[in-house]
Amino acid sequence: MQTQAVLLKGPQDLGIDVLSLTDPGENDLVVDIHYSGISTGTEKLFWSGQMPPFPGMGYPLVPGYEAAGEVVEAGALTGFTPGERVFVPGANCYDGAFGLFGGAAARVVTDAARVTRIDTGLGAEGALLALAATARHAMAGMDKAVPDLIVGHGVLGRLLARLTIAAGAPAPTVWEINPDRQTGAEGYEVLTPDDDPRRDYRAIYDASGNGALLNDLVTRIEKGGEIVLAGFYTQPLSFAFPPAFMKEARFRVAAEWQREDLTATRALVESGALSLGGLITHQAQAKDAAGAYRTAFEDPACLKMILNWETCS
Repeated sequence: MQTQAVLLKGPQDLGIDVLSLTDPGENDLVVDIHYSGISTGTEKLFWSGQMPPFPGMGYPLVPGYEAAGEVVEAGALTGFTPGERVFVPGANCYDGAFGLFGGAAARVVTDAARVTRIDTGLGAEGALLALAATARHAMAGMDKAVPDLIVGHGVLGRLLARLTIAAGAPAPTVWEINPDRQTGAEGYEVLTPDDDPRRDYRAIYDASGNGALLNDLVTRIEKGGEIVLAGFYTQPLSFAFPPAFMKEARFRVAAEWQREDLTATRALVESGALSLGGLITHQAQAKDAAGAYRTAFEDPACLKMILNWETCS
């Protein structure tokens, strides 16, 4: 069995190629992918060659951990049936290519335990479930304060803001310096840092991935406040100790989502408590992947690029 897939052969060397798939077993699903998202965080680092050493890293690789599609074959032990719509957080099923993260393909073979059923009506927005689960993971759990300041109004920042409001908490403030991303707020305010006089935030969530902001963020928290690192940082992080000492600042790293985050997020979406609308700004046919990836990474007006695979299945 073969598939068309995005293949990253080296930094900025990306295109569509035909790859052989591993044979499915009794615990596996064969899924025809309809939509896959392009991550402007980790995937951009692989594309640019800036990614630090990472488990499973190597070229050539198939990127993509945001995919939605339809089950076409289901192993005897999966509990799935053909025709069900699912979210797929990537797959490692390729002969001759690393599956990191492996979701940007017309067809994948994956362990059924990795996928999640989704509502058919979600369409392309179904591919956003991983980002929403990532935002939920940063916020959920014991002793975690919801954000009252979010840095960055990209897709992750918007999802953090929407989840805060969905939780019944006061609307957060969001910082954004890019004029192309200052619109689209739903029930909260977007400011530039220079327009925000507050210095008493309890919980600041940085969704920008810009480690150079740490010293400024320390000055913006109340005593004992927390800074949550929700982005991905390629360079060592540092901050001036005396201001952090005076504030008794706390720092927390938010890692990738867990299974329970995906389940909880899906429930929020299906209940209508969390909207994934308005986050996809660009779509392209999978055959045009090279240009789509460049647009996703270089056009500041592009919040989320989705590849359409339906004509490639």
